[in-house]
Amino acid sequence: MDSCRNTLLRGLAELKLDLDASQIEKLLAFIRLIEKWNKAYNLTAVRDVQEMVSMHLLDSLAILPYIQGPSIADIGTGAGVPGIPLAICCPDYRFTLVDSNSKKTRFVQQAVLELQLKNVQVVHSRVESLKPQSLFATVISRAFASMADILRLTSHLQAEDGVLLAMKGQVPGEELAVLNQHYQVIAVKVPEVDAERCLIRLERSLHG
Repeated sequence: MDSCRNTLLRGLAELKLDLDASQIEKLLAFIRLIEKWNKAYNLTAVRDVQEMVSMHLLDSLAILPYIQGPSIADIGTGAGVPGIPLAICCPDYRFTLVDSNSKKTRFVQQAVLELQLKNVQVVHSRVESLKPQSLFATVISRAFASMADILRLTSHLQAEDGVLLAMKGQVPGEELAVLNQHYQVIAVKVPEVDAERCLIRLERSLHG
């Protein structure tokens, strides 16, 4: 894991994130868990553990400056990305990780237990059926659906002054063209990843 650690440390330095030793160990332990469970559970198409550091950890942490607390929902969390890396870095925020795939939520629940993350709740549910006790300050989706579908499926989850953050690759021009809400496109540079990344940000007050 030395090469993984070096990749992670380089990426954290580039992102200007100052994490303590236990947070770094938890991030690496999370990648080890994905690698171990991936063989049986097919959690991610990324097979190379080194690539997991950049594609899962650093890709998740690159959006850290844009999330607002105290409550965050990760919709379609899959293997727990970006929710678990963000939760490791933001122990004072509460994270709800949602996925309709029971295999994946079983893995995420196990990861939460093994990593001793007290600020994460895992929910096996379709997003449209989710009825949270309180609304979320930030709703995040990563490779979940088109922008129109994301808005339609998550609008009932956002607090009045909440934000929606949709993680995308290239700017999804066609998806954005059909929106009649104000949005902001934020270019995101992910260390160790040679591909375009962007974040589409919508405020609840502007689309609800």
